[in-house]
Amino acid sequence: NHLRIMVSALLLSPLLTLMLASMTTAFSAPSTAKADIAVVGCGVLGTSLCKQLLSHPDFASRSITAITKSTARHDDIRKQVLQSDIDSDRFTVKTFDDVLETSSSSFQDVVFCAPPSGFDNYPSAVKEAAEKLWAADKSGSFVFTSSGGVYEGKDGETVNESSPTFDPETNPRSGRMIYAEQEAIALGGCALRLAGLYTFERGAHSYWLKRCQESGVQGREDGIVNLLNYDDAASACLAALKVGPTVNAKRTFLISDGNPTTRKGICESALKCAAYAQYSMPRFLGPDDGLKGKIYDGSKSNEALQWEPVYKSFDSFMTSFI
Repeated sequence: NHLRIMVSALLLSPLLTLMLASMTTAFSAPSTAKADIAVVGCGVLGTSLCKQLLSHPDFASRSITAITKSTARHDDIRKQVLQSDIDSDRFTVKTFDDVLETSSSSFQDVVFCAPPSGFDNYPSAVKEAAEKLWAADKSGSFVFTSSGGVYEGKDGETVNESSPTFDPETNPRSGRMIYAEQEAIALGGCALRLAGLYTFERGAHSYWLKRCQESGVQGREDGIVNLLNYDDAASACLAALKVGPTVNAKRTFLISDGNPTTRKGICESALKCAAYAQYSMPRFLGPDDGLKGKIYDGSKSNEALQWEPVYKSFDSFMTSFI
């Protein structure tokens, strides 16, 4: 009998070992949600980012959750990203409240690209997203999309990542962005200061040519404007996720196409296209001795993120439609 029991134990031991190993793996494996990417704010920029993440080979094993304040645009977002009315196994759209109600609401990577206009307290919204959505182990990245408009340089000066910003106390508009950046960086995230964003239909060119024919455009015609295509802005966010926190943690980056133009130059480029040919050059209200603006130098950011824009200038983008 003793011999029979010993033989049975020996026969069972491999099975027992396998069961124990399986249980250990189950308890130690990270949750599925933790491997996900959250994109907070899914307008033009967020939608482009979701599409790029889904198609990029480096993120083929990752799933993406687009997070919005309400369900109002969910169907439209799905159609733009998936060309479908329903979520897929790799892409879903949820409200912020719905995400927090799930049992596991932490994400390895979070990109916050919602604009300040939708929040009463923008810095608090950024902080809440970082604290409640980003996985506590900080093994991934928290990327906050800010604006190059926070820089103080104004009279044709060149600014880079370390240039002085406006005083947030005396400049409330820039202050919202600066304080939001501080919240993101304090928690280990990074900030991407983006140049003026545009698509073919959206941007300063569209507004000035369509809305300012009679009223005119504020500022001098040779005032400097730094630009960035929305798709390139999204690819810069993706690049920040690729390099990871060893490169981006607690850092500020400056992202533009590297080819500043002028207010008049923007309109001249747009007027080359048939879609804008019906409009005429608007008046620029100056004054001639008014502030000229600043030139962005994001070369250090480009190198750190291993990124460069597809659209090298606004003019080359617009002339591609001719």
